[in-house]
Amino acid sequence: MRIIGGKFKGRRFYPPADKWPTRPTTDFAKEGLFNILNNTFDFEEIKVLDLFGGTGNHSYEFISRGCEDVTYVDKFGSCVDFVKKTAAQLGLAGELKIFRSDVFKFIAGCRDQFDYIFAGPPYGLPNLDQIPGLIFEHKLLKPGGWLVLEHNPHHDFKTHPHFIQDRHYGKTIFSIFEQEL
Repeated sequence: MRIIGGKFKGRRFYPPADKWPTRPTTDFAKEGLFNILNNTFDFEEIKVLDLFGGTGNHSYEFISRGCEDVTYVDKFGSCVDFVKKTAAQLGLAGELKIFRSDVFKFIAGCRDQFDYIFAGPPYGLPNLDQIPGLIFEHKLLKPGGWLVLEHNPHHDFKTHPHFIQDRHYGKTIFSIFEQEL
């Protein structure tokens, strides 16, 4: 895993390989996504939520690029421990809030709103298709805010009322949804 931009650019991290419950976004796909985001958001001004955060890949990338308010959520203890350790190494105590929680329970109980939400669930998650609806039902996005959902070609969100575009990077697809102003 590598941070591709900002003050930590080039920094590499090595999560444990044995029985690791994540599928980190490839550098190729992440770089494409951040090129889009860089032209849409001022990272220093936004509040970010990283759901199914895994290795913390997206959280570190946002903080590296100047974001000072990132919330990370994952239910796997090994992932949360790795992110806590990495955050301590990078000195991110002020910018990164870490929650060990089931994402669906977190969504249901969250009262904050965010400018940007990234969800990178396991591709085989049975209720993956419910994620956009739940985000909008619980009003987690600020007006003009984006949800980016990473998924494979087995899912299609083009008919969702908040869908605005998708981007394909090999078999990785980012569907982008927007909360109207």
